[in-house]
Amino acid sequence: MTDKKKNRRSKVELLPLEIRDQLNRMIRDGEMLQIEIVDAVNKLIASKGLPDDQQLSKSGLNRYAKRMEDIGAKIRQSREVAEVWTAKLGSAPTSDVGKLLQEVVRTLAFETSMNMAEDGKPAEPKAISQLALAIQRVEQAAMASHKRETEIRKAFATEAANAVSEELRGEDGMSEQLEDKIRNILLGKA
Repeated sequence: MTDKKKNRRSKVELLPLEIRDQLNRMIRDGEMLQIEIVDAVNKLIASKGLPDDQQLSKSGLNRYAKRMEDIGAKIRQSREVAEVWTAKLGSAPTSDVGKLLQEVVRTLAFETSMNMAEDGKPAEPKAISQLALAIQRVEQAAMASHKRETEIRKAFATEAANAVSEELRGEDGMSEQLEDKIRNILLGKA
């Protein structure tokens, strides 16, 4: 297959968003046969006054539906993997799952760059740019995740320290100095 054919958008992708959304809904619902979906979508295309060359064929819809099913299967599989790891991590912070996923993306980026280098062909500038962008986004996500985790820990420590001040001060025979020391330990100031 030529690069032009690979990059050419399908008739479904060229449909107006409104019609494409209805088509996707019909596919997802699973209540109609593909031939019925083709007829329904082609009626929508005609009712919108679109040219006849935008009408869908059975084989075109079948290719699109198969591609959507393949993508859906991959999404379901990734969700199952995430559920397994989330269950395995138990009560660990959700940021651990995020860190795991970031590491997976880093590994994929590394493997992709190694495969590009092993091909012996010069890498396409667009591929290099996309790889660099993916790596940059993973690192930004890691930084944001780290910042969010730090903020959560700080908020929790402040809440615990305030609880020490409010609940324990002077009621249990503990000295103010000991209470202040506990508070400072919780706030990371010890």
